[in-house]
Amino acid sequence: MNRPEGYSLSCEASAQQVERIHAYLTRSYWAEGIPLERVRRCLEHSFCVGVFHQGEQVAFARVITDHATFAYLCDVYVLEEHRGRGLSSWMMATILHHPELQGLRRFMLATRDAHWLYRRFGFSPPAKPDSLMEIVKPGIYKTVATGTSDPWP
Repeated sequence: MNRPEGYSLSCEASAQQVERIHAYLTRSYWAEGIPLERVRRCLEHSFCVGVFHQGEQVAFARVITDHATFAYLCDVYVLEEHRGRGLSSWMMATILHHPELQGLRRFMLATRDAHWLYRRFGFSPPAKPDSLMEIVKPGIYKTVATGTSDPWP
């Protein structure tokens, strides 16, 4: 994948701009209202990829992984004004070819509206969806922010 002109990419944890990542995630459909400290903690425990333009982070992707058998791709975004330049494809190619993420038995993700992107990189619906289970807590960060109890069953 060719590097889009004027952009740089980094997988270094120290390069990620936590406040800018938080600013996007807090308005996203999947992490609306997420506290800054929770974003800091998740970045510390994940493999992260950031794209930068003129020194500012404009795109991000995070992989939760044990670096041996499993990975889960999440928090992928490109700021609206930087879309259409191949940045998400560049991040995906970087992630899928990174030496730390080779030989995994399973690589998963969830998306509401970017199936077209992930299919290009080999992702498909689960072969046995009936074998997958989840606990979903929509609005958990709003609940935490208002001081009400954590909605675990």
